[in-house]
Amino acid sequence: MTSPQLRAAPPEDDYPNARKIAVIQGEYRVVDDPNVVLTTVLGSCVAACMRDPVARVGGMNHFLLANPQNGAAGADQVRYGAYAMELLINDLLKRGARRDRLEVKLFGGAKLFDTLQDIGDSNARFAEQFMRDEGIPVSGGSLRGRSARRVEFWPISGRVRQRMVEDRSVAEQETRLVRRAPPAPADTGAVELW
Repeated sequence: MTSPQLRAAPPEDDYPNARKIAVIQGEYRVVDDPNVVLTTVLGSCVAACMRDPVARVGGMNHFLLANPQNGAAGADQVRYGAYAMELLINDLLKRGARRDRLEVKLFGGAKLFDTLQDIGDSNARFAEQFMRDEGIPVSGGSLRGRSARRVEFWPISGRVRQRMVEDRSVAEQETRLVRRAPPAPADTGAVELW
């Protein structure tokens, strides 16, 4: 999904007091400080940039894979889409956001290698479906494609700046992380509630 609704962020030097906070794989951040810019680099991973414009609170997550893998527990669960989305939404709600006012922009989900399964597309499809299921409107973003991207998100204003990254180290790092993830559980018909 590429949207013309992305508003161009002012040049970096227009924010001399901005404090950048990096959101790496398996993390999320929620802030209410207008001087904070959340930033991440995405390959096949997806980040949701979400905010409540009335409560003036927003945040970003960064997940590695759409679905939990066998053995994912505790802090490792945030690497997976559903858990990362729930953490972000719940923290926003705790800080005064209302679900009916949330808006989101989705980024990432690139296909960086032809030899691997399309993890990026799987992540992008998951994020889009999750937002539809939750009734949270997607107001913009940039999903899929063939390049990694650096995303900077001003959570209070909703501004986003995206820069495409041609550095192959992003792809190589993600590939190592995906290979270290436990294999998906066999479909036994069992249901896990959390």
